[in-house]
Amino acid sequence: MKVLVLGANGRTGGLVVAHAIASGHEVSVLVRRKGRSYGAGVSVIEGDALNAQDVSRAMERQDAVVECIGGTAPWQHQTLERDVMRNIVSAMKDSGTRRLLVVSALGVAESVKQCLWWYRWLVVPTFLHGITRDKKAMEAIVRGSGLDWVIARAPILTDEAGTGRVRVLRPNEKGREITRVDLAAWLVEQLGARIYVGQSVALVNR
Repeated sequence: MKVLVLGANGRTGGLVVAHAIASGHEVSVLVRRKGRSYGAGVSVIEGDALNAQDVSRAMERQDAVVECIGGTAPWQHQTLERDVMRNIVSAMKDSGTRRLLVVSALGVAESVKQCLWWYRWLVVPTFLHGITRDKKAMEAIVRGSGLDWVIARAPILTDEAGTGRVRVLRPNEKGREITRVDLAAWLVEQLGARIYVGQSVALVNR
């Protein structure tokens, strides 16, 4: 499968690229500046995800998109993710690309009920205030796109070794964290699966 990864310079996005290559996918990345090595076989496209023309150019002949872009100051008001998603959805519709996997966050919209009490009342309204509002708007664009989408809501992301065990929370369950390795592996697995298409799911190791 031909897969376009956005946010490949981030820690999660870089792991998605590695897992996708290891799984036999043909991977392209859209990055502002070339220079970093993503491994053999990765096509590096220079451009800005906030530029609709750059996204359209990168989208040509892709089968799927994995979007891992996130803001750098989560407490500040921002529109980065919703602006990028508008470009992605438009380009996917123009190119005929259907599969869209998106990284969001636990605490967005109704998933706030799946947060542990201290995360819900102390972290989401303060440290994550800006980014959760942006992600909520981004998710609305995804849900209204008509594409084959999956939204993965991640809680605290850790850089620990992968466990190989990812649990999808039920609506009444709460969770705390997931490793970036496990999140990346789960996203790549969904490229060939349909069980969660059209769903927003919260993922945890524990």
